[in-house]
Amino acid sequence: MQIWVPDVRSEKFAEEAHRQSAAVASSANAADDQAFIDALSLDEG
Repeated sequence: MQIWVPDVRSEKFAEEAHRQSAAVASSANAADDQAFIDALSLDEG
């Protein structure tokens, strides 16, 4: 079995990660998306 994963050290990976995060941040739904993530990330401890 082989599992292929991206090389997170590559420049292309960093560029694509930046592009995707910028797209999410500028989305009309950014506030709702962040609220959803925040709700999932609450510390229950």
